[in-house]
Amino acid sequence: MLAQKLHLLRHNVLSFVSSRTGSDLTRRQYDVIVVGGGHAGTEAAAAAARLGAETLLITQKIMTIGALSCNPSLGGVGKGQLVREVDALDGLCGRAGDSAGVHFSILNRSKGPAVWGPRAQLDRERYRQFIQSELLSTPRLTVLEGSVDELLVSQPNPEEPGHHRVTGIRLVDGSHPILSSSVVLTTGTFLSGSLFMGQTTSPGGRMGDAQSCAGLSYTLKETLGLRVGRLRTGTPPRIVKESVDLSLAQLQAPDKQPTPFSFLNTHTRCKPEEQLPCYLTHTTPGVERVVRESVHLNCHIQQDTKGPRYCPSIESRVLRFPGRRHQVWLEPEGLTSDLLYPQGLSMTMPPDLQLRLLREIPALHRAEIRAPGYGVQYDFVCPTQLTPSLQVKSTQGLFLAGQINGTTGYEEAAAQGLWAGVNAGRTALSLPPIALSRTQSYIGVLIDDLVGRGVTEPYRMFTSRAEFRTYLRPDNADLRLTPRGFEEVGCVTLRRYKKAVSVRDGLQEALMALQSVALSSTRWREKLVCSSTLLYHVSFSLSGLDLLQYKDVSFEMLASAFPECLSQYFEYSQRLKIEAVYRPHCEKQSREMERIRSEESLSLPSDMDYLSLPVSLSHEVREILDRVRPNTVSLISVKCYKYRQIMCLIDKLGYFLSQ
Repeated sequence: MLAQKLHLLRHNVLSFVSSRTGSDLTRRQYDVIVVGGGHAGTEAAAAAARLGAETLLITQKIMTIGALSCNPSLGGVGKGQLVREVDALDGLCGRAGDSAGVHFSILNRSKGPAVWGPRAQLDRERYRQFIQSELLSTPRLTVLEGSVDELLVSQPNPEEPGHHRVTGIRLVDGSHPILSSSVVLTTGTFLSGSLFMGQTTSPGGRMGDAQSCAGLSYTLKETLGLRVGRLRTGTPPRIVKESVDLSLAQLQAPDKQPTPFSFLNTHTRCKPEEQLPCYLTHTTPGVERVVRESVHLNCHIQQDTKGPRYCPSIESRVLRFPGRRHQVWLEPEGLTSDLLYPQGLSMTMPPDLQLRLLREIPALHRAEIRAPGYGVQYDFVCPTQLTPSLQVKSTQGLFLAGQINGTTGYEEAAAQGLWAGVNAGRTALSLPPIALSRTQSYIGVLIDDLVGRGVTEPYRMFTSRAEFRTYLRPDNADLRLTPRGFEEVGCVTLRRYKKAVSVRDGLQEALMALQSVALSSTRWREKLVCSSTLLYHVSFSLSGLDLLQYKDVSFEMLASAFPECLSQYFEYSQRLKIEAVYRPHCEKQSREMERIRSEESLSLPSDMDYLSLPVSLSHEVREILDRVRPNTVSLISVKCYKYRQIMCLIDKLGYFLSQ
């Protein structure tokens, strides 16, 4: 009964908000305007509002806020770390994942905890409902249905860097302009987006939605003079579950005990016994045959626009790796959904050929398609034109987040959205912008890679991109980010802050208690039943923390030996084990982390003349620096190092080809 009332309330509120137009708004000016209601936009709007900024979120369809446009999943290797960090800064997606998850698993569990990847299959409807409910209950946040036609641009503040200043937006319906101090663009695939299926092309960013507006892209390119590129992506067909013979696929069960994304949650909404399985199958030579026979009917695959390297279409896989057997994951779309999502079968060929391809796979030999796959091409802004706060260098008050910066994935978009929203809110409230170091978080790594190196293809996060991944672990994101998010940034609620401080203090006490327990190896052998040969070869005293570093020693074993001083810390047992394992590695890396932080703190003048700078630099490097205009010394080293690598490679290739 309560669920029905909540659903009715949400429907009424959405209907009321969606009926409003630009001319109906009671306010004509906001602190922050966020354009786009995807993963980046929802996090940006919520973050700006949490900071205390009056925020307006504009989206084409209010009912699609929080929609999972492509795969029904969240997290993974590298991506799960981003979700945990967004949650540590009080973002939405982690709690939404815990509410909507129907299949939870930890990827990479055979490796060290630093590179574990929390992941969940999601119920699309539950996820959308959670995000909409959160946004509609957020103070200082207004949601408006509409399309933005252009940015309002004026002369810049002469006391700040930049050639332009954004002062608001104008809607397509021609209503009065809406003014703001900051604007966050999170347009996703809708920036001059084009949809592809077979030989058919139409304007749009997502099938079934209104076509994208070219006016905004024109403003970015012509009015603001930004460098804009073109990228592509795609989505697979949705398959009717009853038409699939799952007995011919390999069952992949979820973890017996779901691991929540959010540090605020001790359990997930979906009970362990309610979780749904996934299924694994593979392509066949027949799939490759259909792809090759249909290439001439597939205009999307024939174009040279860059697509995602790590999530390519089945056409790209077959053409690049002929003769191989490719994995296909059959993933549930929800507890009550009758559809399966075939992960690994993104395709853009004509619908009749898509059906023919699917039926070449044994488990799908009678498959029926509910919605065909399609491709999307869209504009993105070269992210080297942004500062680490995600503000456009040449335009005061304009922030970009998500696929508009050349990334791919919900998690990357959410992370950028949160940080862009934070800085847009701070700018509107006359607070200085703030940056995250790559030594502090995966979000910092993501942003540093984007603004320092740029992209040539859709950017995806991996643990290998983080130099200090033994420190930037999913288990300690709350300790790394929540205190700063409350004390310095202002985007974390008091409730979350108090919990993080309590956990931090409890862990610190537990670590001190472990260090206080020190015995000789002989005494440890008497106390513990342990198979480690360490205790037979060590002659010096070992603390409980030292002993916990080893694989076959658990906190529970130590607590059973010393219950009087350790039993009260059972709730931290896994975190203590991980902390003990990685503490020596983190201590070794601390000096290098300090060096990078010192370089990041050395800011460079925005008007520095690199072309005539009296230092020993090649003309090519000078041109790179003049074009990128790095904000800090650390970004100079990144660009020059990358340049030398590339030039060395070119020299070697040139020598090889000349022989």
